[in-house]
Amino acid sequence: MKKSNLIMMIFMTGAFFTFLNETLLNIALTELMHYFNIDAPTVQWLATGFMLVMGMLMPLSASLVQWFSTRQMFIGLMSIFLIGTLVAGFAVNFPMLLAGRMIQAAGTGLLIPTIMTAMLLLFEPHERGKAMGNFGLVMMFAPAIGPTLSGIIVDLLGWRWLFFIVVPFVIGSIVLAFRYLENVTEVTRPKIDILSGLLSSLGVASVIYGFSSVGTSEGGFTNPVVLATILLGTVALIIFGLRQQHLAEPMLDLAVFKYANYSRGMFIFVVVVMAMFASNIVMPIYLQGPMAFSAKIVGMILLPGALLNGFLSPVMGRIFDNIGPRKMIIPGMLVLALVMFFYSVIHPGISVVIFIIAHVLLMISISMIMMPSNTNALNQLPKRLYPHGTAISNMMQPVAGAMGVSLFITIMTSGQQKALDGIPKPSAAQINDALTVGVHHAYWFATALVVAGLIMSLFITRSVPPEEK
Repeated sequence: MKKSNLIMMIFMTGAFFTFLNETLLNIALTELMHYFNIDAPTVQWLATGFMLVMGMLMPLSASLVQWFSTRQMFIGLMSIFLIGTLVAGFAVNFPMLLAGRMIQAAGTGLLIPTIMTAMLLLFEPHERGKAMGNFGLVMMFAPAIGPTLSGIIVDLLGWRWLFFIVVPFVIGSIVLAFRYLENVTEVTRPKIDILSGLLSSLGVASVIYGFSSVGTSEGGFTNPVVLATILLGTVALIIFGLRQQHLAEPMLDLAVFKYANYSRGMFIFVVVVMAMFASNIVMPIYLQGPMAFSAKIVGMILLPGALLNGFLSPVMGRIFDNIGPRKMIIPGMLVLALVMFFYSVIHPGISVVIFIIAHVLLMISISMIMMPSNTNALNQLPKRLYPHGTAISNMMQPVAGAMGVSLFITIMTSGQQKALDGIPKPSAAQINDALTVGVHHAYWFATALVVAGLIMSLFITRSVPPEEK
């Protein structure tokens, strides 16, 4: 077996279980509320806290990848993830469970950019689409089957086994890394600016927390705490960005945005992440509300598209290597825009088959866009900027996801409330009709957002890495 393929196998084994862990608790949240006697906003910290920690640590990955070897980073991060898994599995109260999830998030948040940086160095540009596609299979397939596995495990064994069942596989990936993993990245040990680290962590955490709190705070975006938190995060990130321009060794080199395809690719990436994350929240609400489907039926409606997206990722990677980004991203954005427009005119009379087809088309379009746009963006960078490019793209995902969810939910809720104005005691049917109006408003915004991404995709070209020693 080629060295690069062996290293990829080790990476994908470890990554699969860290990605699986992201959605494994979703189905168990209700049981955890009863077990620990906590309310819904409290239990949601298992998801919000996980995303916060991941977002805070991702800016640091560009420096850490250059401080430690690939082998040290992978084994260290998988060991951290293992510790968090055991702490959560043996939790005797909710704070201990939350602490375990936070430790897991620390391992996961730094593992993704570490693997992506190593992949850029392992594979030549004409092979990266296939490699990134294979990695995309793990990134999409593992979270897709997480809720299904969770339901089975919780019913048969109990919630603790959501953690215990992962342990032997994590240990196995660490053993494989000890035995076979070789170093890929160059250890240069750049100077780490402590103030930059504090500013980036404060900025990302505040922005994610602020946007994540919109749906649960009275007044939404007008809530003073929400506004102050988002403003604090934005100011911290602006100061962080300005500081990087004056450092001899920036913690996160923003020079990556001087490369046109990187900037265009990241814009499209953010648009697609916002549309995908928000649809994963808004559409289940609609299907369980006006459409009156049970949670299990909704899961079955969304599962084919999610699985197909994962399986198509390697295929799209190979196609990208052969034909480049334009012939994939432009049609993908066009299909995505059409699906968003369809969602903006939906009503309860539409057949469930149509909803399944629409979601399948949504996920196919995302597989045509996400990995190709990300890979093409990174391909234009010189090797010295690989850690910074991957750190920024991975940092954007939770931020864009939190922004997308909060904006969509806010627009949907506002539209629903306006539709109910003047109705003193609305009936269930009127509430559902108003929710349909709110969903239409949310997807009008989504359609406009995706059309902006479609226009940007017209300027994408095939990246040619700069010549360098």
